[in-house]
Amino acid sequence: MCALVTVGSKRLSSVLSSLNSLSLRRFCSTLAPGSIHPTAIVHPNAVLGQGVSIGPFCTVGSTVKVGNGCQLYPGSHIFGNSEVGERCVLMTGAVVGDDLPGRTLLGCNNIIGHHAVVGVKCQDLKYKSGDECFLEVGDNNDIREHTSIHRSSKSSDTTVIGNNNLIMGSCHIAHDCKIGNSIIFANNTLLAGHVVVEDYAHTAGAVVVHQFCHVGSFSFIGGGSVDVPKYMMVAGERAELRGLNLEGLRRHGFTAQEIRSLRTAYQKIFMPAEISKGFDERLADMEMRDELAHVSVVCSMVQSIRDSFEGKRRGICKFRHWNGS
Repeated sequence: MCALVTVGSKRLSSVLSSLNSLSLRRFCSTLAPGSIHPTAIVHPNAVLGQGVSIGPFCTVGSTVKVGNGCQLYPGSHIFGNSEVGERCVLMTGAVVGDDLPGRTLLGCNNIIGHHAVVGVKCQDLKYKSGDECFLEVGDNNDIREHTSIHRSSKSSDTTVIGNNNLIMGSCHIAHDCKIGNSIIFANNTLLAGHVVVEDYAHTAGAVVVHQFCHVGSFSFIGGGSVDVPKYMMVAGERAELRGLNLEGLRRHGFTAQEIRSLRTAYQKIFMPAEISKGFDERLADMEMRDELAHVSVVCSMVQSIRDSFEGKRRGICKFRHWNGS
């Protein structure tokens, strides 16, 4: 099955499309570790680690470094100044890197799904041709099919993906985003430029997040484009706070006492018995309450809310009980 395939005048895409998935699996199953299929194009200056398997019709550029034990499935490509860590897998049609100044860096044990595009030029019109741009991806990320992750828009910034994230099919992570660890992005989650997502956040499908927004740790988004404080759950076509992300907090080991304290604080801030006090006053009162002021998760939540109004941040989601609105 691994005999040289004569392409002739056919285009590469037509050859690949004529091979069904079973044929591709059979092609790959015959590749021993450390083998390069004869139809693959690997530049002689590329650096390949031990046990790297490269399947049919793959491309590996001149300044590419591929770590030990990596697997490139048929029709996958690595371009530009790109470094791929050990034991990464590029599924059929995946593209890593671009022939641009700068660098794409992948850690170890990452899976790049079918036809995903990772580390290419951003879509920011302010990007100037010839500027360096960067992407850094950590370890143990599952980046599924048709996802796109872009490099930074300027040399002074970097698009960053942390560790242990699940990025489901058809997601988009734009330039200069900062993505933490152990995050789940459901299908078709779209992040505009400069978005920050903290650890253990979770989005539902088809969520859109506006540029420069900040999503706090342990939060859940059912739909929205504004800042989301830590531990909270939002939903709606124009996102509104819908309470604490209780299920997510329990799953991640928050104690019953911590959750009770968070619920009390949430009610005092967002569902006050008296609506005469302004929002800032309610936050200040929360920080003065002895029974809550020294609870670390409450302090973290309050600080997350305050941070949402700093600098160029966009504030947080609406809540129907704020000042009776």
